[in-house]
Formats: sequence, C-alpha cells, structure tokens
Amino acid sequence: MDHHKGASASPRSTRHTGRYPSQIVDSPPLTGHGAIMVPLSFGGQMLTPLGEGAIHWPARDALLVADLHLEKASWFARSGQMLPPYDSLATLSDLTALVRKLAVREVWCLGDSFHDTQGCDRLPAAAQDMLRALTAGTRWTWITGNHDPHGVDRCGGDVVDEALVDGLMLRHAAHADEPRPELSGHYHPKLRVRVRGKLISRRCFVATGSKLILPAFGSLTGGLDATHPEIVRAVGKQADALVPVENRLLRFPLAA
Repeated sequence: MDHHKGASASPRSTRHTGRYPSQIVDSPPLTGHGAIMVPLSFGGQMLTPLGEGAIHWPARDALLVADLHLEKASWFARSGQMLPPYDSLATLSDLTALVRKLAVREVWCLGDSFHDTQGCDRLPAAAQDMLRALTAGTRWTWITGNHDPHGVDRCGGDVVDEALVDGLMLRHAAHADEPRPELSGHYHPKLRVRVRGKLISRRCFVATGSKLILPAFGSLTGGLDATHPEIVRAVGKQADALVPVENRLLRFPLAA
C-alpha cells in the first residue's frame, strides 16, 4: 500500500480525536542490546515489537520489517514530482543500525520493499553497497508485495510470495480468512490520539489474537488510520493498536 508522506490517508479514513483507553501489555521485559524490550506472545512465539517499527523474533535471531518502499522518491521524479532523493539511504541506514544492534541472523521483508519492480536498479551506489552488505551478512528473504510483485533478483536474498515459519504465516497483506497466526504489512497503520489538546500521530502495530500488522519501516511512507475500514476488514473488529514506548508496550483498543 502506498500513502504519500504528509498526505491524508483517505477520504474514508476514520480519525479519533478523543482519548483512547490504554493498558500496558503484561509481559516481563527483556533486557538486551542496551535497551529494555517488551515481548508479546503471538501464535505460540515470543515476538518483540520495536519502537523502530520492526519485530524482533529472538528464538530465530530474526528481524521482520514491512514496506520499505525503497526508491520511492526516484519513482516520483520520473513523473516530474521532485522529492529529496535520500529515502533509500535513510531507510537502509536505519535498517543496518537495527540489524547490528540486535545481531540478528535472519531478516524477513514483508513486501513492498521497493516502490516498483525497477527500484533495485535505481538505487544509488552507496545504497546498493549497503543493501548488498545486509543481504550477504544475513539469511535475507524478500516477500513480494503489490508494488514489487516480481521480487528482487539483483540485490541479494531469496524471493518468495509468502512463507510459513514455525507456525506463523508471513505475507504482505493480511487475508481475512487465514486461520493460522499471520504477520503482514501493506496498510502502514498509524494511531492518532489527542493528548492535552494536541492531535498526535504515531505509527503502530495492529494486533488481534491471530493477526499482527506491522507499520511501514520506510522513511518516505505515509500511514493509514488504524481504525480504517480496510484494516478492520482485514483483521476484524476486535483489534488493538500496539505502541512500543521506552520500556513499555502500550495497548490501545480500537473502536471500529
């Protein structure tokens, strides 16, 4: 899914301006890599939603990210809409720092990693070097998305449409009828809350007992309100927004 940074999500987007009731997820915190991280039990696995917008899967030494949208700025430039051409470098720098901090051995990219199928070829040399170092240094898997349906074959890593990993289904967009625990991206969810009279927007995870949607990791991505009807159709009405904050994982019940 693609939402231009700074643009409104959709004419149909539902925005909450009142306070959400919130609670802290009751899980023991884990201390490691210089930070306190709060794990979440999901599908029989312990996963850690990170403030950077990724999922750490300690049992597999794995990192999951969604919606990098690399080379989005250069895609817009081809149609005459000029944006600062640094989005890929910024995103890959953030991803490199996170891979190094957590010392993971696996990386799973849950689709729309490039803004279009030629994005890998347009990467600046420095970004290509950074990406190839990442794919060479880890077991890297690209899951295809709607922006990059044909995958990536020139930047390293393996390409699959979806994957079942230790009982968890990994794909780009959630399937409403999927009975197995499922992790996905696509919607770029954001939570909007009013705090002391000011409306604050923050990327979030959307979770139910069997579905977990990751926010967009890319630096040049907008967001869709977590209560948007498209997200509700994908995950159901009994969903929560999860927001990692320092040593806490805040849970906000979403009223569709």
